[in-house]
Amino acid sequence: MKHRTLFAAAAVSLLPLAASAAENLPPLRAALTFHASFDRTLDADFSRGDPKAQLAGASPKGQPTVSANEVIRIAPGEGKFGGALHVTRKNPYRPSFKGPGAIDYRPADWSGSVSIWLRLTPDEDLEPGYCDAVQIVGGDTKKGFIFLEWSKDEQPREFRYAIRPRVELWNPQNKDWAKMTDAERPAVNLKRTPFARTKWTHVVFTFDRLNSGKAGVGKLYFDGKLQGTIKDWDLTFGWEPEKVQLVLAAAYVGYMDDLAVFSRALSEAEVRQVYGLKNGIKDLR
Repeated sequence: MKHRTLFAAAAVSLLPLAASAAENLPPLRAALTFHASFDRTLDADFSRGDPKAQLAGASPKGQPTVSANEVIRIAPGEGKFGGALHVTRKNPYRPSFKGPGAIDYRPADWSGSVSIWLRLTPDEDLEPGYCDAVQIVGGDTKKGFIFLEWSKDEQPREFRYAIRPRVELWNPQNKDWAKMTDAERPAVNLKRTPFARTKWTHVVFTFDRLNSGKAGVGKLYFDGKLQGTIKDWDLTFGWEPEKVQLVLAAAYVGYMDDLAVFSRALSEAEVRQVYGLKNGIKDLR
């Protein structure tokens, strides 16, 4: 009887914690603008803009023609939560989503966050050359470019979160990106990362107050932990809002799951909340 009483008391004491966690979700729900679970389709399950995935791309001249269905597929039951997007080999196709509504680019004081789960062993799965898991583009990369990438030639492959503003602001001498030092890149540069085929890694990148001069800040998180910060750069872009897109799997090979976009830069505590969601972003909808 004593053990039962202690167990009941412990259960009651946990109730406020559970209630507190639930009460903290509304701010995340309010900020959510896009979610693609990849359970059944490439299309988004929820979007404040266009939920349809675009799959543009063509095989380079002289190369064998490949169809998107051969190299990009939905893998039921293989995700962190349900299905996953699986890219089987390097290919010309780039699943993408229109930005307006989902990523509301602003010419001043622009903020947001992107959350995604990745599963791959980079040095074994990726083919030579740059590989970008996620990009935010606006029609002209010289006017701004946000991306998660694995480096071109290093062994082991390095990983970066980059916020490249208008080219004249960060690279007026037109230096080769691959030959720059880490200090010369507006990026979080990581030599070692936890990615592996045998486990899912949660990646969140935030951007805060872009197009506000040197007030702009970017942060990268793995599994709820801060990995690095981009700051002290003039992170001013020159995009046209209607041309902004969220692009996936540029030369990426591996699995992706539970892609989400938020309308503001999440705090570190909120990133940990997203990492800990039992059913992923579905818990916010």
